[in-house]
Parts: sequence; C-alpha cells; structure tokens
Amino acid sequence: MQATGWARNEPTWSPEEKKLARKAFEQAYNRQCAALLAKIKEMIASSADPNVIWQVHDYLSEQRKEVDRTFDYRYSVLQQVFGKLLCEGWLTEADLAGLGEDKLKKIKLWATL
Repeated sequence: MQATGWARNEPTWSPEEKKLARKAFEQAYNRQCAALLAKIKEMIASSADPNVIWQVHDYLSEQRKEVDRTFDYRYSVLQQVFGKLLCEGWLTEADLAGLGEDKLKKIKLWATL
C-alpha cells in the first residue's frame, strides 16, 4: 500500500535522532520558560501598582497561546518547529548536532523563512 498525501514526504526519525530531538525540544522550551519568568519578575519588580498582577495575567495568557502554537512535537512538523526555534534564538545549531544532514538542511531552511 502506497502512502498518500503529505505522509509520503514525512521524514523518518531514527531512535537516536528522536532522543536528540526530544532533548533539543526540551532545552528550547526550558529556555523560553526561563525568559518568561525573568520578564514576569521584571514586570512585578518595576511596578508599585497592585494591578500589575492583571498585566502579568494578560501577558502570560498571550505567551501561553504562542508557546502552544510553537511547541508542537509531532515528527511531521518538527523540522519546521526547530527552524522557528533556531530563528528565534531558543535553539542553536549545536543543540541540533547529531541529527541527519538532510534534517539539518531543512531546519536551517525553515529558520530563514
């Protein structure tokens, strides 16, 4: 039986690549969460207004939506996700070392779009 549609072009991830990908994904997620935490602390520290808690709430709500849109661990879209994370600085090329050359090329391409 032949694959149809987009599944035909889906990359194959070796067990080692899956481990490396998971590690890189979690590193990027943790970096972004640490940056969010630093921003929230800054927002709170720089304001004497008690209503800053609602500004923090609104900020976190928006950031949660963005994080949920970005951090998608389906293998079919992981190269695009890594490209975006590389472009935004949450990942480095060193974080992706060990992935297949074909995947790295596509990730770098996605990072430029």
